[in-house]
Amino acid sequence: QVLVEDTGGGLVQAGGSLRLSCVASGRTGSITAMGWFRQAPGNEREFVAATRWNGGSTYYADSVKGRFTISRNNAKNTVYLQMNSLKPGDTGVYYCAAAGGTDYYEESDYDSWGQGTQVTVSS
Repeated sequence: QVLVEDTGGGLVQAGGSLRLSCVASGRTGSITAMGWFRQAPGNEREFVAATRWNGGSTYYADSVKGRFTISRNNAKNTVYLQMNSLKPGDTGVYYCAAAGGTDYYEESDYDSWGQGTQVTVSS
């Protein structure tokens, strides 16, 4: 079993930056990718970004390309989401998740989830 803990949310003004962190523990040898999803009030949870655990491939939703960067530190079993040029539309609860398969864009591709961290962007 993989346990995931996500932290780093907060309140920021539009145009500002935040960095989210996600630490994985347990059976980390089974992880093939780590991803970030978000859920705004009244909306479904949506894919934000993912990174393969071994190798440099990263994946982004069109809405965050050029503004968000996902990175990882395998030695620390940690994944980061650097969010720049934040917009009010980025507001939501951000969830980190660990995948054990070969696909990374859908919720169903992920087996372990963090509790979520709130990001609020004010205009």
